[in-house]
Amino acid sequence: MNTKDPNRIVPVFRRRLGPDPHANGAQTVAVCNCPDIFELASGDFAVIGITLTDKARPHLPPDASCGPDESVVWIPRKTLVLAKPDIPDAV
Repeated sequence: MNTKDPNRIVPVFRRRLGPDPHANGAQTVAVCNCPDIFELASGDFAVIGITLTDKARPHLPPDASCGPDESVVWIPRKTLVLAKPDIPDAV
């Protein structure tokens, strides 16, 4: 369990996971250069995607919740699948 307080974290981006979403002139589905996945210097991860919080909240499974300081973020399957080789296997 991560005991860090996310509100006090200053993110230091270590590396992108997966390819640059704009490599070779590729276009993305979002307006401002997303989606993207990054590993932080802390070893945690940050995701840039399209916010779905308001649409998703009423449809979450009964054992899931999205607090007022959280967001549900959509990223295309392609983004996560291409990042898979960069995601560590161990905690």
